[in-house]
Amino acid sequence: MPETKSETTDSGGLCITASNGTISNLITATSMAEESPKRQGIGSLEIGLHILNYISTAPRPPTLKELSSALDLSPSRAHKYLVSLLREGFINQVNHTQYTLGNSSLTLGISALRRINPIQLSYEAVDRLNEETDKTVSVTVWNGNGPLIIKWLDSSQPISVNVRLGAELSPLNSASGRIYLASLPAKRRRQLIDQHYKQARVLPKHQGKPITREELGGHLEMIRETGYCAFFSDYLPEINVLSMPVFDINGSIVTIITLLGMDRDTDISEGSELFRQVQDCARRVTQQICGEQKPVSGRQSTGHSQGFRRQLAE
Repeated sequence: MPETKSETTDSGGLCITASNGTISNLITATSMAEESPKRQGIGSLEIGLHILNYISTAPRPPTLKELSSALDLSPSRAHKYLVSLLREGFINQVNHTQYTLGNSSLTLGISALRRINPIQLSYEAVDRLNEETDKTVSVTVWNGNGPLIIKWLDSSQPISVNVRLGAELSPLNSASGRIYLASLPAKRRRQLIDQHYKQARVLPKHQGKPITREELGGHLEMIRETGYCAFFSDYLPEINVLSMPVFDINGSIVTIITLLGMDRDTDISEGSELFRQVQDCARRVTQQICGEQKPVSGRQSTGHSQGFRRQLAE
């Protein structure tokens, strides 16, 4: 059996050699502790995608000079990338000097939109919200007359409420309902409000006080402006409720995310940690649906105000 000896290498590892000088094993302690190297990519492809992203988010079609300056590329180098993107149809040239997205980008975007499932994204988001806050959370959709609960997750200490999965909530006596109501076209909103005030035995509440038919318009406008609706033991004794909307690319509300908890340990006032977590949750889903662009509604009938969208951009 050949004689062996060991010695420490310059790198701090242990090198074991046979008597004939042949290295039989090398154990380098430092290399074992190192993390695996960063995955290598194609740098030129990443630069091309940066150019494409810049064009897609620019307020107007940029020029070659603007692109090269913004991305720290020489004009000649940037031009080569633009030629390739033009050749593949991802961009078009307008006014001979500016660049905008082309048909291939449109096809890519449409394919991405078709694969988006807002309901599933909302489900996944409230799963995470429930874990992070240990509060009761829900997801609702509008069924034409009121919010319908399509997901309900209890906290580790469930609260006592007569509301569960599949329940239809009142459009005026629920936080999510008021958000939907505030976003409806004016005619449909008036119909639901008139119907409620004719049939209800008691007036809707806000901060513990009844809201008259005349006062309701201002309250809904406040919801549109602030982008959320909160109840502080208004309907459920000692229970606070906070709801915020999720938008699609047209600026329409697709789901509403709601958090509930006992008032003694559920601070949902604006600026609180729970408020921020619900806001981040709704914003994150909207961004997954809409990308980096803010949802924009060009139809007056949607009833969306700038406030509903501003809470997603802040």
